[in-house]
Amino acid sequence: MKKRSKAINLLKILGLLWLISFILIEGLILVNGVSKEYKEVDYIVVLGAGLKWDKLSATLKERLDKSYEYLNKNENIKIVVSGGQGPDEATSEAFAMEQYLVGLGISKDRIIKEDKSTSTYENLKNTYDILQEEERKEKIRIGIVTNRFHQFRAGVLAKEIGFEPYAIVSKTKFYQIPKYYLREYFAIIKSFLYDI
Repeated sequence: MKKRSKAINLLKILGLLWLISFILIEGLILVNGVSKEYKEVDYIVVLGAGLKWDKLSATLKERLDKSYEYLNKNENIKIVVSGGQGPDEATSEAFAMEQYLVGLGISKDRIIKEDKSTSTYENLKNTYDILQEEERKEKIRIGIVTNRFHQFRAGVLAKEIGFEPYAIVSKTKFYQIPKYYLREYFAIIKSFLYDI
């Protein structure tokens, strides 16, 4: 009986610790996912969000539409489209993003492709390496175009890599919110364990 009681108490403690970590991390996601008053940035960076074979996912299309809106207001700024090719994708996300933006009238001269990454960390690290070759300055200011649930992790990773990041928040379909916020909890833990 004592062993069973100890096991139950241990499970209760572990459950409580998980709940506290979940509330803290989700709180950070919510607080840091709001658009900050950003300065003029050197580049905007749109993070990949998957293709359905050769079609943009709804999430990726929202990010690109937000990018297009920003590019129209800031005609001298360039954009980095960042995302590699998954096993169930016909092309790289970067190529598909470039095609979409060109279709909306954005000049190819304003688009820089990063097409090797498979994670948020790689999106930002590979982008940093590309932009360092162009800029050769200590801090590059970027506007990260991604969803609210993703901004906290993307911002932390970008700072760790060497960027000065600002949030440009794209919409999330309301029915996707529970899935993405839950998934982001685990993604943040993974990033803190392996990427930082």
